[in-house]
Amino acid sequence: MTVHPRAGAREWLGLTVLLLPTVLLFLAMTVLFLATPHIAADLQPSGAQLLWINDIYGFMMAGLLVAMGTVGDRIGRRKVLLFGAAAFGVASVAAAFAPGADLLIVARAVMGVGAAAVMPSTLSLISNMFRDDRQRASAIGMWAASISVGVAVGPLVGGLLLETFWWGAALLAGVPVMALVLVAAPALVPEYRAPQAGGADVLSVLLSMATLLPVVYGVKELAKSGLSVVAVGAIVAGLVLGTLFVRRQLRLEHPLLDVRLFANRTFSGALGVFLLSAIALGGVYLLFTQYLQLVAGLSPLESGLWILPAALMLVAVSTFSPALARRVRPAYVVAAGTALSVAGYVVLTQVGSVSGLPLLLTGFYILYPGIAPTMALTTNLVIASAPQEKAGAASAVNTTASDLGVSLGIALLGTIGTVVYRGAMPTGSADTLAGELALAEGLPAAQAEVVIAAARSAFTDGLNVAAGVAAVLAAVVALVAVTLLRRVPPSGTPAPSAPEREEALSAA
Repeated sequence: MTVHPRAGAREWLGLTVLLLPTVLLFLAMTVLFLATPHIAADLQPSGAQLLWINDIYGFMMAGLLVAMGTVGDRIGRRKVLLFGAAAFGVASVAAAFAPGADLLIVARAVMGVGAAAVMPSTLSLISNMFRDDRQRASAIGMWAASISVGVAVGPLVGGLLLETFWWGAALLAGVPVMALVLVAAPALVPEYRAPQAGGADVLSVLLSMATLLPVVYGVKELAKSGLSVVAVGAIVAGLVLGTLFVRRQLRLEHPLLDVRLFANRTFSGALGVFLLSAIALGGVYLLFTQYLQLVAGLSPLESGLWILPAALMLVAVSTFSPALARRVRPAYVVAAGTALSVAGYVVLTQVGSVSGLPLLLTGFYILYPGIAPTMALTTNLVIASAPQEKAGAASAVNTTASDLGVSLGIALLGTIGTVVYRGAMPTGSADTLAGELALAEGLPAAQAEVVIAAARSAFTDGLNVAAGVAAVLAAVVALVAVTLLRRVPPSGTPAPSAPEREEALSAA
């Protein structure tokens, strides 16, 4: 058995440097939503341009994660981190002062490239800095919690900045953070480059991008516009190219992504649990935030304030989960948290369109902390089950699964909610609640009140059904966790040595 040295004060300070950009990158995915009306008034983009202004960042980030994570293993994870921080910071300034929509889209795309470089680097560097199993589990729990913080504070930061400054200020918020990373990371975060990693195979890099970009695009199109030839065609094209990518990786001596990792029961099981949890949460989270604003009538800033307590609870549970997993098998901790989420989803099935806010918040405050063990522990299992020299690739696969899971959840549960909404509304109504509310503005007050009440009731019915489906998915997550991960011992159990892990991987 290998005994690893425990991390000291320098490593924990370095962790702080790595958590700040993690919060920022997910904050950047939501902060621009509030600024969209201001951008539309100032730059007057077309409808297509406005969609790309919002979507291109997440699209580029998700599509390039695997390539960037593996390149970090090859040339140095800290080098890729610093490149990403610099690219994100410079592009943020360019976006904030963009004189037109096209330049703003390009700047947002570069921000996505920078985010794709930073995200897997932060997680894989944590695995290198914290070699002790207990400390690594705690550090990764904090990393997972920082994602939720970024998502939750995005509307708060955006709302506060937009009330005081112009829309570009929301984009400039990340510049000081990335500047701090560029200054502090070289002093506090040690470099890591996989020994005997070999050179980067350019064709593999291109194939990985050609696989993920169409798939991500197709999934996001499904979430946005429903079933279409373009969305399905993009996904099919990505899967075909993905087959070529896998075949090439199996032939290379030093593959860009070692696909044999997926034969590891713990690696693939943890990813599956994470993916299914993200699907369940992604769609319900979207409907939840729409309810706050379109049914309950809250402003984006007020909605963010109501979300914040749940995010703080998730941070607390994410920090506590690794400590509990030292004594209890991770599978059971994940299953227990997921069972809590199931209860929260069930509560959401009972929310009404009139005076339903207290019950809605109760359900969300139950289910959201319940996903914390899944986020914290499965991420650690993915990283811990991969060899150290492949942690960058494993980190990228984990983050990609999260992004795809949320997008799939929006596509699946969002579609279910829309179908229920349309079925409850009369012919000729708008396809969405937001559209129906806009139409009601031109009606006489008494008629508008009736139309709005019916639309809100139909939307709430869709939320109830989607939450029921999410509850079933969460129950499946608990079953998968207990089935596939039950053999993983508590983290307090001495860890196997690197040769033992390699032997277990080969046997799998």
